Amino acid sequence: MKGIVRLSQGVLGITLAIAVMFFVGLTVTRYFITRLSVLPPRPTFPNDNPAPPTASPAGEAPVAVASPEAPPVEASPAAIASPEASPSPESSSEYVARVTVPVGLILRDGPSRSAGQIGGVEYNAEVTVLETSPDGEWISVRLPSGETGWVKSGNLAPIE
Repeated sequence: MKGIVRLSQGVLGITLAIAVMFFVGLTVTRYFITRLSVLPPRPTFPNDNPAPPTASPAGEAPVAVASPEAPPVEASPAAIASPEASPSPESSSEYVARVTVPVGLILRDGPSRSAGQIGGVEYNAEVTVLETSPDGEWISVRLPSGETGWVKSGNLAPIE
């Protein structure tokens, strides 16, 4: 009789130990999964778009803020309706530059993120810079193949 009692106590003890270890493991796993599922804050880079303009109170027209480096710019109805679109390009001298982003660049048919993608430019590829948009966020380039398009500024280094 003592043998059966000891055997049942042993089986019950092992079962309880396994159950406790299971629930402790489940709790620890759930804790780490919850901690790892939170996304880190988004990094910011110098060539990112500035924060979107805040909405002005009803009835007031938007006011353009002048920076010391740039001439004053008036807000046009087209710019207000399409905040992603960059203004029309302005001319500048041509020069050769090299792609400095390790993943390469997306070549677009216009100076905005909403413009269509027409190709790409590989890392370390040489391109001819044709012009820069007035806001300085987009650069028009010509590839060695003759294809032209727009890339985000800050991703090219001039070749001297």
